[in-house]
Amino acid sequence: MAHVDHGKTTLVDELLRQTGTFAAHQNVVERVMDSNDQERERGITILAKAACVHWRGVKINLVDTPGHADFGGEVERALALVDGVLLLVDAAEGPLPQTRYVLSKALAQDLPVVLVINKVDRSDARPDEVLLDVEHLFLDLAHKDEHLNFPVISAVAREGRAMKGVGMPGQDADLVPLLDAILDAIPVPAGDASAPLQALVTNLDASDYLGRLAIGRVHAGTLRRGDTVSLLAKPVDGQPSVLRRRISHLSQFSGIDRTEVDTIAAGDLFIVAGIDEVEVGDTLGDLENPVALARLEVDEPVLRMSFSVNNSPFAGREGQFVTSRHLLDRLNREVLGNVSIKLRETDSPDVLEVAGRGELQLAVLIENMRREGYELQVSRPEVITKEVGGKTHEPFERGTIDVPDEHVGAVTQVLAPRRGRIVDMRPGDAGRTIVHFVAPSRGLIGFRSLLLTVTRGTALIHQSFAGFEPFAGEVPHRLGGAMIADRVGQVTAYALDNLQLRGTLFVEPGDQVYEGMVVGECARGEEMVVNAVRAKEKTNIRTHSHDDGVKLAAPVIHTLESAIEWIADDELVEVTPKAIRIRKRWLGLEDRRRANKKGA
Repeated sequence: MAHVDHGKTTLVDELLRQTGTFAAHQNVVERVMDSNDQERERGITILAKAACVHWRGVKINLVDTPGHADFGGEVERALALVDGVLLLVDAAEGPLPQTRYVLSKALAQDLPVVLVINKVDRSDARPDEVLLDVEHLFLDLAHKDEHLNFPVISAVAREGRAMKGVGMPGQDADLVPLLDAILDAIPVPAGDASAPLQALVTNLDASDYLGRLAIGRVHAGTLRRGDTVSLLAKPVDGQPSVLRRRISHLSQFSGIDRTEVDTIAAGDLFIVAGIDEVEVGDTLGDLENPVALARLEVDEPVLRMSFSVNNSPFAGREGQFVTSRHLLDRLNREVLGNVSIKLRETDSPDVLEVAGRGELQLAVLIENMRREGYELQVSRPEVITKEVGGKTHEPFERGTIDVPDEHVGAVTQVLAPRRGRIVDMRPGDAGRTIVHFVAPSRGLIGFRSLLLTVTRGTALIHQSFAGFEPFAGEVPHRLGGAMIADRVGQVTAYALDNLQLRGTLFVEPGDQVYEGMVVGECARGEEMVVNAVRAKEKTNIRTHSHDDGVKLAAPVIHTLESAIEWIADDELVEVTPKAIRIRKRWLGLEDRRRANKKGA
């Protein structure tokens, strides 16, 4: 476990290679554990995944976890599978907000830690200072003396080199010191294979041939294929729910694959098929004496969005799944396997409310759905507030910005209107400054893209959930109003030539638009209804100025994330497999006027 991009998945690659998991002739892609398309495209791990290696006659199960704060639910589930953790820290960046988050979760469960200072070959590496920073972090978070006693390994994960202590591994070094440290520091599983069965389900998967798969760990007893077990599901109205189910298929992790087996003893990970009702957090127990394990507890969501059926004039043209039933079934499947996402039905059968950890997590879900052929509309994210002592409290984020010295003033200027407050500022390396801040979660919607703009793409930002604080006041949104198409048709260069003087365009000649679709952002704050399909009138007058070629500025092509950040409360993002469009909730001008009067 580690902060984003500190080398977790790359280290797993090398551990698999050096333990002989891959055959010598086998061609293996980089970051083999990042099997999801979006994981490869974004360069981040989204789903926690397990693999298995053998070293000195000992079987070691490895679980690779995401580093991004939005996928913290995956980290919390992974901790239910393991007996210890490898904490990776970048030798130049040191411990960052997500490092603190994952370490706090591990120490809360009294898991032993092996510290890996990775990327010691970087030109700006400072391993001795980083070790001191990590020791301070342990002093902050530890609640037992033994937490402060941990082995330290220096590594270059990309090249598969490691050494004990702080330093630079030799050119002929390998990962043997790290593998030996795992055997020395991480205890053998404590479960009794002859005791009554207790196995906790921490993840779900699906197979075209076997149906729903339950993934988890056997804490006591032995799982056997063909046996009938008790499924201890979530209590209903305080009463335990116990079902009798037969295990039709049993597998375990072998390398990065899964191998069918007859039995799995206490301490090992399992994959079970044949139980359609199983959910994350359920216990597989003994038939005669079923005892439930503690259910998984994860941090509550802080953002929510509405997902609705696409009802634009272009609905049904580009997607395969377009009805409210399709939408509900897909979101229910997501909730089953993702404990950090919550789903709530609303007064309208066509609108569902989805809550999650952050805008990136929700954007990944929407992107997966559009790639699967779904059409839907989503609203602007809003924060989930709480009432504490009669006052409204909202979620806050703790963040770190690494920025060149000349842009520090710009950072403080964009943080202030968003109710952010700087809590610490210290010099970094090579003319950079590290800015620590706290800000309300709603103030950070769209903040990342704005920060990159004002710092010319040079800033690095990391953030994590900091808890609930009293409501901080109003936060400004975008400056310009929406430029709204007034009719359906094909966009013309002639129309855009006149409109580009009024603001920034989101469409280009040849695009199809409809009434109520947003085609640009006005330079002024008010909305403007425009004709984006107007054609040049044909006359028999020929002049040089009339016949000049139209020169258009490049339009702003919104990504899914930037569109979600840009929209206002009365706008929606229409998402289809082929397009991302921004539209008004009420497409007709009169409908919008009536809605505005009603709102006022």
